[in-house]
Amino acid sequence: MFSTRNSRPAAWAAAAVLVLGPLAAACGDDGDGGSGPTTTPPTTAATPESPTQGAEPADPAAAEQQIKKNWTTFFDPSAPTDEKVKVLQNGEALRPVLAAFSGDKNAARVSAEVTGVQFTSPTRANVTYNLMVAGNTALPDAKGTAVLEGDTWKVSQKALCALVELSPNAGAVPGC
Repeated sequence: MFSTRNSRPAAWAAAAVLVLGPLAAACGDDGDGGSGPTTTPPTTAATPESPTQGAEPADPAAAEQQIKKNWTTFFDPSAPTDEKVKVLQNGEALRPVLAAFSGDKNAARVSAEVTGVQFTSPTRANVTYNLMVAGNTALPDAKGTAVLEGDTWKVSQKALCALVELSPNAGAVPGC
């Protein structure tokens, strides 16, 4: 009998290696022997935030639609890096991380399907999504966060970094 409980860690590991292996290699230690600034690892994107009083934006339906569209764009293998930068919090600073994905044959098979959005404030939301590999769900019900930056709902830096940290090969990734 198939056990969802026992297969979930294996699915996370498989997706992390498949999706993030090339990323970690491209963004890891450059071997210069220097030590950059130390950073505290981000909390996992799987830890949802609690809603606060007045937790929705002025137009929650439009915000949810934009979140779904932008998450789809972010995980769309055919979307150019410039488009992904626009829908990622601190996208310009994280451009090297995104560039590591472009042209990788494994990353070209990854997409995401947003299955739920819960606003925790007028400028933040918990996002539930399925991470797909070649059209098959590899990470069901993954958790992430979206943030409102200017007038655009974006994939949070915290969500990207939590995915990067899933890779057993992830070294120091700039911005995470």
